[in-house]
Amino acid sequence: MGISTIEIEKAATILKLLGDKTRLTMLKMLDTNDYCVCEFVEIFKVSQPAISQHVRKLKDAGLVCETRRGQWIIYSINKESDILPFVQSLIDHLPNQDFKLQELEQQGLRISCN
Repeated sequence: MGISTIEIEKAATILKLLGDKTRLTMLKMLDTNDYCVCEFVEIFKVSQPAISQHVRKLKDAGLVCETRRGQWIIYSINKESDILPFVQSLIDHLPNQDFKLQELEQQGLRISCN
């Protein structure tokens, strides 16, 4: 399997985007589960508009895609992204964040967006 490369400018833009702790954590979380904004609001304890801005930036970069389920929009990693191999090599080095969703479930605060 060959190693793909990306332009320095593009890499710098992506690294700047992921330099934000919330966005980096979101991306790591999306590596194992799909989420809606309402779940991120509960997990990060910030406003819905703030979470939506973070998700929009990840989506604009092509890292996240959305799927509509009824009135809910569910976000996931964009597996078709040309920069995913670069980003994946970064998030693979981060600790698993599934405990955040488990804590939400244990507190009875997991919102069902189905």
